[in-house]
Amino acid sequence: MHNPDVPASFDSIDKPALVRALRQLLPAESVLDRREDLRPYECDGLSAYRQLPLVTVLPETVEQVQAIVRLCHQRRVPVVARGAGTGLSGGALPHQQGVLLSLAKFSAILSIDTEQCLARVQPGVRNLAISQAVAPHGLYYAPDPSSQIACTIGGNVAENSGGVHCLKYGLTVHNIQALKIVTIEGELLSIGGGGLDAPGYDLLALLTGSEGMLGVIVEVTVKLLPLPERAQVLLAAFDDVARAAEAVGNIIAAGIIPAGLEMMDRPAIQAAEDFVHAGYPRDAAAILLCEVDGSNEEVSAHVFQVRRILKDSGATEVRTARDAAEREAFWKGRKAAFPAVGRISPDYYCMDGTIPRRHLPQVLREISQLSQQYGLAVANVFHAGDGNLHPLILYDANKPGELERTEAFGGRILELCVRVGGTITGEHGVGVEKINQMCAQFGSAELAQFHAIKAAFDTDGLLNPGKAVPSLHRCAELGAMHVHRGELPFPELERF
Repeated sequence: MHNPDVPASFDSIDKPALVRALRQLLPAESVLDRREDLRPYECDGLSAYRQLPLVTVLPETVEQVQAIVRLCHQRRVPVVARGAGTGLSGGALPHQQGVLLSLAKFSAILSIDTEQCLARVQPGVRNLAISQAVAPHGLYYAPDPSSQIACTIGGNVAENSGGVHCLKYGLTVHNIQALKIVTIEGELLSIGGGGLDAPGYDLLALLTGSEGMLGVIVEVTVKLLPLPERAQVLLAAFDDVARAAEAVGNIIAAGIIPAGLEMMDRPAIQAAEDFVHAGYPRDAAAILLCEVDGSNEEVSAHVFQVRRILKDSGATEVRTARDAAEREAFWKGRKAAFPAVGRISPDYYCMDGTIPRRHLPQVLREISQLSQQYGLAVANVFHAGDGNLHPLILYDANKPGELERTEAFGGRILELCVRVGGTITGEHGVGVEKINQMCAQFGSAELAQFHAIKAAFDTDGLLNPGKAVPSLHRCAELGAMHVHRGELPFPELERF
């Protein structure tokens, strides 16, 4: 069955001729077309959907990227850019009749400007590597996704990634200064610059979170921040998930904006504790991790105030990290929660929706009810401070029908987020995973505007086709009442 969001004309590409043309632009070893060489690129972190690309290329220079996309534009060949493949929405899923453009070799930090607190980096630089490189200068890069040890800055820009410290320091869009992109016609564009503002439309914000649909990122200028004088983490245990959720709002209402405010429920706590031995209370129904940073005096005052708020909100235990090692252990458990849950279930499906903080207790209760209704366990790990939920639905793909039931459950969670005034994504993007739910969140007029923006950058729809923005035809076929029935967004993909 054909995916309605991808033009049918993509199905008639002469692979041998394309491979020969690409090998005239790149060394032979940088053009992969054998099935066994393509297999590592068949999916991103959302491994439920897999598809081999027609060919994978690994350029090393901007000029090579320009030549590749120019060739693909001339021959009407789809192009999917890929970073480290850690994305969780299928945003880097290959096109079966397209070129998978890996930016893995673009891994250099080009310059560090300590006076302006900026760094110019290539898109294949790992997120954590930026902070490691600038630490000797007393600086760091604030966005810190849980996958920061592996994920790349280009992918972070494409998905507008956040992390556990995004509550205070913002998402990727708030922490970059400029981009260089290659358009589908092969033109190199500079977006943004060294100033605080620029005339015209804010194309930097438009490109951030565009999921590879508007251009190929080849350079990023990131903002750096001074390392805070002090950072202190509090761990609070609760015997009721709703009380923990209410405590989140109480902290923010007191006028305190923590650097990070994260929540985990009992299944996530126990999985993380068994995996990394972070010192979490295994019998707690939920824990909050609250980090405050700043000057020594400011942190001391906020720690005292937050402890009182947590106790008044019903915390059964409140601990303050004794030293840097314990602080690191607390965060290590949170950042390892996803792989930790992977140890207790054959498969898990990571959702990503955002809701107003005041609805946290209600939404968590309804997720629990849905868990019972669908007969699937859920571990909740999420950015509580800004309402960015990450329910992990545990399932076994080897059981017939269980993946479909899991997808339907996930769709209901996203529908719930929209119903309470939230959105279907916070930082993972839409990709292929949530493309049906886009039909529930947006009307035809809004979707038409999205397509108009896409057409302005990519008239033929060659960049990452079939992702993020559904066709009006798809939404008309599904209908708002039929979006969440477990339909496979891409029926032609292999299902695992």
